[in-house]
Amino acid sequence: MSTPTHPLLYQVNPRVWVALLSKQLNRSATLDDIPDAALDEIANLGFDWVYFLGVWQTGEAGRSVSLSNPVWLEEYRLLLADFSEEDVYGSCFAIKAYAVSDRLGGNAALERLRDRLHQRGLKLMLDFVPNHMAPDHAWVQTHPEFFVQGTEEWLEREPQNYCRMALPQGEYIFAYGRDPYFSGWPDTLQLNYGNPAVQKAMLNELQSIAQLCDGLRCDMAMLILPEIFQHTWGISIEPFWQSAIQKVQYQQPDFIFMAEVYWDLEWTLQQCGFDYTYDKQLYDRLREQQAEPVRNHFWADLDYQNKLARFLENHDEARAANAFPPDVHQAAAILTFLSPGLRFFHQGQLEGFQHKISVHLQRGPIEPIDPQFYTFYRQLLNCLRLPILRQGTWQLLDCTPAWENNQTWKDFISFVWEDAAGNKLLAIVNYAPHQSQCYVTLPDDSLAGNNLAGNNLAGKIYHLKDLMSPVVYERSGDSLVSGLYFDLPAWGYHVFDIQPLFETL
Repeated sequence: MSTPTHPLLYQVNPRVWVALLSKQLNRSATLDDIPDAALDEIANLGFDWVYFLGVWQTGEAGRSVSLSNPVWLEEYRLLLADFSEEDVYGSCFAIKAYAVSDRLGGNAALERLRDRLHQRGLKLMLDFVPNHMAPDHAWVQTHPEFFVQGTEEWLEREPQNYCRMALPQGEYIFAYGRDPYFSGWPDTLQLNYGNPAVQKAMLNELQSIAQLCDGLRCDMAMLILPEIFQHTWGISIEPFWQSAIQKVQYQQPDFIFMAEVYWDLEWTLQQCGFDYTYDKQLYDRLREQQAEPVRNHFWADLDYQNKLARFLENHDEARAANAFPPDVHQAAAILTFLSPGLRFFHQGQLEGFQHKISVHLQRGPIEPIDPQFYTFYRQLLNCLRLPILRQGTWQLLDCTPAWENNQTWKDFISFVWEDAAGNKLLAIVNYAPHQSQCYVTLPDDSLAGNNLAGNNLAGKIYHLKDLMSPVVYERSGDSLVSGLYFDLPAWGYHVFDIQPLFETL
């Protein structure tokens, strides 16, 4: 299966899905019970990838932490009015073993699911968590030297970052997995990449799980960059990602790696071989609701932007329907998902759900579908099925003042897509809480008349049909080049398919 240059990914939570199926079927369900009709719907919406979050085996050690942390317990109770301990699965990032959970049907059920996805032209993405393991992972007993260890002094000074464990070999003080800016994750233990045996073992895990899927989302991928690891732990390590990715892709050339990454390290991880990196910066700038930082973000080189994973929500972020007012949400979605790169959607986003489900739980609240967002996202996905938005070339456009001293032109963000045949699609958004005006110029003079050649042709008339509303305009090619005038309400937008209608005489 080939993948478009700008693919669509749909993230689902199989633990929640299978638990709901178990209740509906009145028996223990597995991945085999996910209906074919549901997979058909995902394919029919135009997605290329399905990312299954949290299929790996977790253990009682992680679950016990999930059940005892008071902050997390409060989060569960706020989400579920009828919360019970049975709802707690344990964090899907506290991995006991890279084998598919027995509760989901094991590796065999996942392989059958992967085959069903492939039959529909869909690819499967799973998680790889490089930084840490669960406290009951087998390596803790067999290879305690695989983990970062501390001292009595460190444990006393930083109890939020270290723990004591009794092993057959004696007592050990282990570091919790963490990033350098927050307290440790108490349901995990930190792997020591300064030990060459750890790097070899993690490469073996990576190569093994790559046999089960078509791509991996690598959790907090920047944490094992040498400079970050040194900063966090004071331990020098050899680079891991570049050689690991090369070895996997040597065996499976079409295999895809996507990095969860922050701290302006997106380009660094792209240079390590990642096919896509999270674009958290765009998300943050959209939430600020200021046009200029968003537009500046889009000035980045296309080689870089084409490898960004654009999103408005995922399992870590607030629901978009809750984080953005409805009109801002739609404007932000147009900018996010009509920009180049991988388009990352989250289960429930298309229905306008407002409650984020904790990664520790296997159940969420039953929410009604919001008809406004249901309609909006299906219109948007219909746009994203167009070949021009999957394989075309994107360019940011210049916006200019509509008249002297009118500064509202700065609130517009506009760009154009073009395919090999010269077809064009124009998007424009007034990303501001007030009405704004501007002119937008398309850069291609092939739209204008041929008067420069000395003949009398006045140029073509173009049909501009908004794919997100009933709006239709007819404009001359000359006006498209000299500047289209727009007057849009707060958070207003258009997505115009531009087609030649006829030639004037």
